[in-house]
Amino acid sequence: MDAKAINKFPIREYLAAQGIRPAKDRSYYGLYHSPLREDRTPSMKVDYDKNLWIDYGAGEGGTLIDLVMRMERCSAGEAMRRLEQRISETPAFSFHGYSNPVPPHHESVITIEQICPLENPALLAYLTERSIDLAAARAHCSEVHYRVAGKSYFAIGFRNDAGGWELRNRYFKGCTSKAPTTRRGDYPTCLVFEGFMDYLSFLTSKCNPTPPHNIVVLNSVTNLAKALPFIASHEQVYAYLDNDDAGRKATDELKKACRNLSDQSIHYRPYNDLNDYLRSRLPVKEHRRSRGRKL
Repeated sequence: MDAKAINKFPIREYLAAQGIRPAKDRSYYGLYHSPLREDRTPSMKVDYDKNLWIDYGAGEGGTLIDLVMRMERCSAGEAMRRLEQRISETPAFSFHGYSNPVPPHHESVITIEQICPLENPALLAYLTERSIDLAAARAHCSEVHYRVAGKSYFAIGFRNDAGGWELRNRYFKGCTSKAPTTRRGDYPTCLVFEGFMDYLSFLTSKCNPTPPHNIVVLNSVTNLAKALPFIASHEQVYAYLDNDDAGRKATDELKKACRNLSDQSIHYRPYNDLNDYLRSRLPVKEHRRSRGRKL
């Protein structure tokens, strides 16, 4: 499948499968809170007829492939590979063309069927490929079985504060609701992570399933505003956000709101995020025998 064919797939369907719905929906366009940055006023427009997007706040836009490159932080070739895989295998990404758009609604396209301990070999293999300690993953995640368009799937699930799930497997990245995840205790310090893979990477590197800090996993930098009051209430905040434009902007927002903020991303540059750094230090083939190595 070439780029022209892939870019015919409706952007609104890709966003819907990520749990992202338009704040305002018209027959020929939708206005979204940008998933690329903190966006309190919806300022990303998706033109349904032209199947193009533009983020007015960031001054960028383009095709579906361009959006996937930005949201999933990958190359054009990798974005095409992921989209082709999803279009061909996942009903949530099935191509309907412009004549059959997804109707606007506020419910998730994902229906949760079963929550159980994390034991599926395919999911464990995926975590191992990302150098994640399986004991840490089992302590903080679940195995979630869900249905999309009448068919069943499974993924690693990480609970958020809205009672929904962040879902990941080798081929899918999505959620049932948009919200951060907080772990609250009687601690004066708070660790802030962008995604739960980064949180699991931290736990893997420290060999500690219960760090003595309060924890905030944003699950997306777009959730920063929801978590900011809790984060700013701490005496000391440590931020482990991504080394990209969205991550740096979110870190700058934290610096403005917090009394004492330590930007930990400097320790894993030039890597994009904490998991990329972990994988460079802890290759899969060495994962089991190198659990004592720390950042």
